[in-house]
Amino acid sequence: MDARRGAAALTLVVAMAVTGCAGGSEKQVDGADPGVARSEGSRAAVEAQRAAPEAEGAADTEDTASEAADEAAPAQGEHIVRTAELEIRVPSVPRALKAARAAAEEAGGDVSEESTTGEEEPGGMYSSLVLRVPEDRYDAVLTRLAGAGKLLNRSARAEDVTEEVVDVRSRLATQRASVERVRKLMDRAGKLTDVVALEEQLGKRQADLEALLAKEKSLKDRTTLATITLSLQEEAEKDGTGDGDGPGFLDALGGGWDALVTSSRWTGAGIGAALPFAAVLGAAFAVWRWALRPVLRSRARRAADAVSAGERRGSAPE
Repeated sequence: MDARRGAAALTLVVAMAVTGCAGGSEKQVDGADPGVARSEGSRAAVEAQRAAPEAEGAADTEDTASEAADEAAPAQGEHIVRTAELEIRVPSVPRALKAARAAAEEAGGDVSEESTTGEEEPGGMYSSLVLRVPEDRYDAVLTRLAGAGKLLNRSARAEDVTEEVVDVRSRLATQRASVERVRKLMDRAGKLTDVVALEEQLGKRQADLEALLAKEKSLKDRTTLATITLSLQEEAEKDGTGDGDGPGFLDALGGGWDALVTSSRWTGAGIGAALPFAAVLGAAFAVWRWALRPVLRSRARRAADAVSAGERRGSAPE
């Protein structure tokens, strides 16, 4: 550890010496050619820009182990992400929703998502909601929700993220220290090129720090609050005269009435569709009955009379 700290200190001294030499060179060439002065300053800026990240890398390496050990201590113990899914058939979805909200609030949690579909008639509603409850009340709330009706499906999952939590905390400590060291170097920087190079490094490290902070927040939320996805399906209204789950007398009576109404509707529809054809056929029959039939009868009668007269003349004696 001492050797690494010595190497890091030596690297920092070299970087500062290079920066100081560059400043001295600029003072010496004040009366000389301006192009030479700019050339010397540019080389010094490049060397300082290269030396700063190297010094930071050495310092980061030597302090990472100790900082990780210091920060990992509060993260001892298990960190578990618990999730569960329940599907329940209930007599009334509105009442079950009210009970689920109460269970979450009494446990210190809340309802993060909720959606309800279907009609208000019995058996026509379906609801889904997501509950977030404290991890220590997870089992009690799960048992309470499962007893709200007939359990159709239940699944639970527990994911151990302890190593991930420890790793994120360790990386956070290292990143915070790295950002702080870059800021101190910026305070000591005397040249614009050095400041620009260090600002670029600071921006990158702050972005990494913010990403780690967001990940830590997400892990904390997932491990302190368990997630329960509850699906509620309303059961159809049952008739007390039935036997078990089979149809009862009133069910059969209702089914027969529905069949009668349906058949009556279809019969009426068929009659309605046939009426235009019946009207045309009726009109044709009326024309035949009142106009053509008398004419045909008259012709038939005259023909019969003519035949009879011919027969009489043929049979008369000569």
